[in-house]
Amino acid sequence: MKRVYKSILAVIISLAGLSSCADYLEVTPISSFGPDYVFSNVTNTSKALAGVYATLGGDNGYGIRLSMYYPLDDDIMMGQGGNPYPDNERRDIAHYNVQPSNTQLRLPFNQLYVGVERANICINEIPKMAMYETGTAFEKRELRRLHGEALVLRAQLYFELIRNWGDIPAQFEPSSLQTDLFSERMDRDLIYDRLLSDLSEASNLLPFATPGSSSERISQGAARALRAKIALFRGGYSLRLDRQMKRSADYLSFYNIARDEALAVIQSGAHNLNPSFENVFREGILSKRTEPNGEILWDVAMTGGSSQFGDSKLGYYNGPRWNNIGNSALTILPTFFYAFDEHDQRRDVTVVPYNINQDYTLVAKTLQTLVDGKFRRDWITNPVSVNSNAQYFGVNWPMIRYSDVLLMFAEAENELNNGPTPAAIAALESVRTRAFGGDAGLIGATPSDYQGFFEALVNERAFELAGEGVRKYDLIRWNLLDAKLNETKAKLAEMASRTGQYSNLPSLMYYEAGANSMNWLNSFYQPQPVVAPAGSASVSWAGNGINTTILTFYAIGFTPGKSELLPLHTSVTDANPKLKQEYGY
Repeated sequence: MKRVYKSILAVIISLAGLSSCADYLEVTPISSFGPDYVFSNVTNTSKALAGVYATLGGDNGYGIRLSMYYPLDDDIMMGQGGNPYPDNERRDIAHYNVQPSNTQLRLPFNQLYVGVERANICINEIPKMAMYETGTAFEKRELRRLHGEALVLRAQLYFELIRNWGDIPAQFEPSSLQTDLFSERMDRDLIYDRLLSDLSEASNLLPFATPGSSSERISQGAARALRAKIALFRGGYSLRLDRQMKRSADYLSFYNIARDEALAVIQSGAHNLNPSFENVFREGILSKRTEPNGEILWDVAMTGGSSQFGDSKLGYYNGPRWNNIGNSALTILPTFFYAFDEHDQRRDVTVVPYNINQDYTLVAKTLQTLVDGKFRRDWITNPVSVNSNAQYFGVNWPMIRYSDVLLMFAEAENELNNGPTPAAIAALESVRTRAFGGDAGLIGATPSDYQGFFEALVNERAFELAGEGVRKYDLIRWNLLDAKLNETKAKLAEMASRTGQYSNLPSLMYYEAGANSMNWLNSFYQPQPVVAPAGSASVSWAGNGINTTILTFYAIGFTPGKSELLPLHTSVTDANPKLKQEYGY
């Protein structure tokens, strides 16, 4: 199915690219036309809004840095390891050794603020248009939708800024209306409160998705889901100026917002789980088709073209290599592979244990070099991109899925009622049952007490949303990041020594030689057979490599009370005398 917004975005990007050398608060105009022309009709206004959408993509957006650099390391995945380290670059970000001069901080920060400025212009101008109140029914409906989309986009841009940098400068009008562009940091709670108010307004302006409608365009379901997510962060823990992780005394009021918004999405009937977890990615995102069940509430349209303007490196920077092409930079931790139930179908979607030969046969990887698989290059079609030197495949980034909504609802219900309600249990079990191919008999008993259910939910969000840029930020808002990193390091050491729960891991895994699919010939959970199976190839599976390839670098620089947030790049504090380093240094 045609991806509607890609064509609009491609035009906007070609006309009004993002300045790669923009300083903080330097504004790149949407076009050379004034607001009277740009906001004179629905068509031009749509193009102006597409300029806001455009700031989500590319190397400095969710094309790589916001999706694959900033969210790691966590307890299930590791960012690029190896030397050089320290590098004052992406490895330092992943492993929590971030200096204010880090080269990967400036451009994403600036691009997010470019998006905020563009959104502010749209939010300021659209309601002033004469046809907003007096136009045809079509014009009024479309302009209200565009207004709602702009409010959601601004909320997402600020949300990304806050969860990475904490208290930040914030303005809610165009820079042309400001008397002083040198803003101080604003308390993140005040920003969150404004965003929650804006998203409530946006929900009244936006329609719910309809069957076949593009998830590249924001709907009411996406607005409500984002409001639920921001409410959970507003009610969760975050790093404060005294270097302590704290939550506000009225945190339950925000869990109430999250519960109500998630429930509204559930009751709308506009979104459902795809019966196949694999097909959400293989037949949807990687086939460049709209997911037919509405499971993807919103994904960022990647238009192609260049690193600066709107494409993504999904399938190149991460995932398996073809003919030794690709980075395979993100590692699935071996402990996470073994955390999956062997019947959980998400494991073999989330984790890739192979690379691809030139003739498309598969060769197995070792346990310590497993990579993430939701965006693997050998599943990309339209066009087929597996045998390509390209780094950009036009793969969209999923912002919010319906399974996330169900799990947010379950979490909020558990928190508000000091234990799970039947509705919370049903929501979690619907996600879990899908993961086991629809067989509820395989999912085990769901805990009915508060702590047990919370721990089950923490695990389920890992299994369901791994590799989607969610986990590290979840652990921060639960105040579990430090504990989970340490727990994972201990498990990795146990695995490397083949003791405890990992004492029976095989040293070798056998698989069918010369096949186009990975067909394993012995168990992951027992020592390998004495005699190699006929027609097999083998890979050294569990060995000492965990010590050298993972534990040497994994979260090595993490410091509680510091590493939960990033420092501002030096160019930001140089440009604004009212800002100083307060977090992440």
